[in-house]
Amino acid sequence: MIILKTPSEIEAMARANQLVARVLAAARAEVRPGVKTADLDAMAEDMARQAGAKPGFKGYQGYPYSLCCSVNQEVVHGFPRKQPLKEGDILSMDFGVVLDGFNGDAATTVAVGQVSDEALDLMAATEQALAAGIEQMRPGRRLGDVSAAVQKVAEGAGYSVVRQFVGHGIGRSLHEDPQVPNFGPPGRGVELKPGLVLAIEPMVNAGGREVKVLADGWTAVTADGKLSAHFEHTVAVTPDGPRILSLLP
Repeated sequence: MIILKTPSEIEAMARANQLVARVLAAARAEVRPGVKTADLDAMAEDMARQAGAKPGFKGYQGYPYSLCCSVNQEVVHGFPRKQPLKEGDILSMDFGVVLDGFNGDAATTVAVGQVSDEALDLMAATEQALAAGIEQMRPGRRLGDVSAAVQKVAEGAGYSVVRQFVGHGIGRSLHEDPQVPNFGPPGRGVELKPGLVLAIEPMVNAGGREVKVLADGWTAVTADGKLSAHFEHTVAVTPDGPRILSLLP
């Protein structure tokens, strides 16, 4: 069932997502060679709890951490670790909270020190693909318009879009209907209406689109070992167009 949110519910979701945005901004500011992602995870959880929120991912379907930390060829759901980040790595961080009964969710990919032009181009294309998807979040358009816009930008830049993992509706539950693929034809799927809130999250690979999940049962990596980037915003459809709830003012 697709749940449309009332204006007051969207404001509550905005507060949750603003907290996510602040945590991710603080984590980004700490990323440099030598930093341990385990420390970023601890910081993110502490910031959430100090704000009166619960980390949204910790314990969700058994995930053991608060901050997903995926390095280089890791696509999503990577575990924070004590191994320090290295110059030239790229780090994708995905974070969520539950605040006053509503979920916030966003992700970003960060360069660790000086990185390759390939990595910079991949990150830029992924962020541009996200922006293209968000632009379609207007009343009367279709879910497929969002998916097609993401795919067009990512593949137009010479990259591939992960198909095994998708975006999702979000609200009182972290994952609500509808699923939001990052590929597919435009003009199909549910009609976008004011009050619909989606987490749009392109995962884009420098090589092929295939991924595999490691023995930990969570960490997804590119099958060919090439880089992957991940950006995500939680976005509400309004009568005036898209409202990015997880974007800092």
